Amino acid sequence: MLQNIRDNSQGWIAKTIIGIIVMLLALTGFEAIFSTVGNSRNAAEVNGEEISLDALNQAVNMQRRQLVQQLGGDFDPALLDDRLIRESALRGLIDQTLLLQGARKADFAFSDTALDQLILQTPEFAVDGVFNAGRFDQFIQQLGYTRLQFRELLRQDMLVGQLQAGIGASGFVTDEQIQHFARLEQQTRDFAIVTVHADDAAVEVTEQQALEYYEQNTDRFRSPEQVVLDYIELNKESFFDQVEVTDEQVQSLYQQRIANLAEQRRAAHILIESDSSSDAEAKAKVEEIAQRLAAGEDFAALAKEFSEDPGSASEGGDLGFAGPGVYDPDFEDALYALAQDQVSEPVRSEFGWHLIKLLGVQSPEVPALESLQPELVRELKAQQVEQRFVELSKQLEDSAFESSDLAQPAQELGLVVQTTEAFGREGGSGITANRQVIQMAFSDEVLVDGANSSIIELDPETTVVVRVKQHLQPETLAFDTVKEDILVQLRRSKAAERASEEGQRLLSTLRDGGQQAIQWQATEAAARNQEGVEPAVLQQVFRMPRPETSDTPTYGSVRLDSGDFVVIRLDGVSEPNAELSEQDKQSYRRFLASRSGQQDFAAYRAMQHGEAEIKTF
Repeated sequence: MLQNIRDNSQGWIAKTIIGIIVMLLALTGFEAIFSTVGNSRNAAEVNGEEISLDALNQAVNMQRRQLVQQLGGDFDPALLDDRLIRESALRGLIDQTLLLQGARKADFAFSDTALDQLILQTPEFAVDGVFNAGRFDQFIQQLGYTRLQFRELLRQDMLVGQLQAGIGASGFVTDEQIQHFARLEQQTRDFAIVTVHADDAAVEVTEQQALEYYEQNTDRFRSPEQVVLDYIELNKESFFDQVEVTDEQVQSLYQQRIANLAEQRRAAHILIESDSSSDAEAKAKVEEIAQRLAAGEDFAALAKEFSEDPGSASEGGDLGFAGPGVYDPDFEDALYALAQDQVSEPVRSEFGWHLIKLLGVQSPEVPALESLQPELVRELKAQQVEQRFVELSKQLEDSAFESSDLAQPAQELGLVVQTTEAFGREGGSGITANRQVIQMAFSDEVLVDGANSSIIELDPETTVVVRVKQHLQPETLAFDTVKEDILVQLRRSKAAERASEEGQRLLSTLRDGGQQAIQWQATEAAARNQEGVEPAVLQQVFRMPRPETSDTPTYGSVRLDSGDFVVIRLDGVSEPNAELSEQDKQSYRRFLASRSGQQDFAAYRAMQHGEAEIKTF
């Protein structure tokens, strides 16, 4: 297919097709074009609010990193399905947007002061228990956010959390519901079982029976379709030895690094909140506190008594260490004008009036050039390598498109053509475990037309181009090859059928009132989480109806994955008679109310989705 396009791209057919496309564009008008361009930077629109492609790409990258962390360091990120991750990330962004719209509509808010306190008190941003701006910056940079982006993301999470807490807190349960749930949850059951084992060794299967099964199910015994690939690989790491950096470049980057190191200041404050109607009163109150400080009273004690910042008041107003860019600009200007232990004049910010005290200053530790040199050299080389990698990737793609094999592109770029082991559509090892490589290998262009693939990014450091070297068609496997597997399968199947038939006969006899010499395995007062009982058996025990009388047990059965058939005799059901203690009642009430709140929140989200106008592009 691709080869035909290449051969005819300069002929009259190509020109005719282009002419038809031009006519169609003229007939459909430019509105469609501009509509597409207008949405080119948006992934979705929720009730008129846009979700940008940049936001979606960031969410996709975040979700991919989280999955890799959860699955462990040995996991190959290439095995993740990009389409599914993208769909999941977009659903999450749409859901978040709807919830934020709901929170704003309900007038939920989260102040900058509360946001600052949350950041300052987050353990992940602390060094030796104290907030560290460098650690904070490193953390958010790894997530791919700027300070402002992270603060906004955090604010949105807090708003959604307030909404969820508000809806969840509305859940309630009655005392009757608590008693009913407790009776069910604390219920115990007396039962006994007898197991009819599926004994493979007691079953005979002849070779003729295996052959008949083979002939009737030939399609089950075929070798998988497989391919062998030739491929060329570009790897960034191989370019690092090909580029050089100068001492001047290293020195320049070092100076940039140490220039970004900021002084950390430990502040304490007393906040009196205000708005336009109460500003004069708040200022007067702050000035009164300032006079008491001037008279020698303790700052921490006054902060505990008067400060309206709930996050720091109990700590004597202590906000911990922070660098530039964390606080409100007016607050920060006043703080950086103070000397050690000095208290500011009253400072107005958007939150109210502050008195600020400087508790301490931490000067940044400037690392020596020698300690950073390997990292700086690597970073400078990486810039050159990135550019070279992009250029050679483009060259490889163009050369592979124009060539009928991989020998010419390999020769032009000084690379080696490598060959994979045979693998099927489920993939193999090495590059053939990569989902994109598998899809490309079995695509019509590569498998049927015999063309070189387009460039495939295995990871941010590696790209490849592949070509099918050998296509191995499925073949029916010889009977002798699969005979033993068939014999094992038939023995297991027949043993399970025999155990089931025997167990059903026994169960029927017991239900009809017949008695047999059976060695029952009894369990008394089994709880729902009883240890030492097969889970499938325990589940079936608690599904069975309770006996009508103590002399008329209920019978049931369950077939296990092993093929064994278990006959169950339910002798009795016991429920707690004692009145629940107040502590137990409260515990059940919290659990049931929480579950009710979660159900209410889920219903709220479903309602939002049902009523929303959502467009995806």
